[in-house]
Amino acid sequence: MYIIVVGGGKVGYHLAKALVAEGHEVLVLERDRGKCEVIAEELGSVVVQGDGCEVATLAEVGAARADLVIAVTGDDEDNLVVCQVAKLKFSAPRTIARINDPRNELIFKKLGIDETVSSTKLIMEHIQSELPSHPLIHLLDFRSYGLEIVEFKLSHDAAAVGKRLRDLQLPPSSIVPLVISKTRGAIVPTGDTLLEEDDEIIAVTKAETEEALRAQLMGR
Repeated sequence: MYIIVVGGGKVGYHLAKALVAEGHEVLVLERDRGKCEVIAEELGSVVVQGDGCEVATLAEVGAARADLVIAVTGDDEDNLVVCQVAKLKFSAPRTIARINDPRNELIFKKLGIDETVSSTKLIMEHIQSELPSHPLIHLLDFRSYGLEIVEFKLSHDAAAVGKRLRDLQLPPSSIVPLVISKTRGAIVPTGDTLLEEDDEIIAVTKAETEEALRAQLMGR
């Protein structure tokens, strides 16, 4: 995949490094010359100094052929503009935006950004997951498909503990591709997989069936 990362701060640098290691073609756009020099020293010629909000700059780095454009600057407005320009001017198949202020998430959704990542929201959901009344963490939304990836941690009194996966009446379009267990590690479950206390269940579901899935796993 050809991936453009706009923003060469700590998030952009480490993201680009990980993507390069996985074999992707990566281009980092960063305004600050000093940050560009650091990235170039570490990762080579994968960085260009420029403003990712500008149409001409995105055109210069080949946004028209990008499979994914990711905006991870420290400014929500810039991240929104980058993704909108990538979508509207270059028909980018996929855009991801970092959100620094969780209050902006609804705006990003309404304006058609494919995926958003809010570190504040993720941290809050992990904190809430430790509370009995909040056993669910939203990991990722795929709004264009109407799907989301969620994580449940099974408490000792969860409805699914002691049951096999096939015995659960999962809602339509809901699947469990991964179970993380303290005793068995990470496993791809089958219908015979026995669910245990403290298992972490990674599930894909529709937003409208999330509560039904929660009821099957956690009980009402």
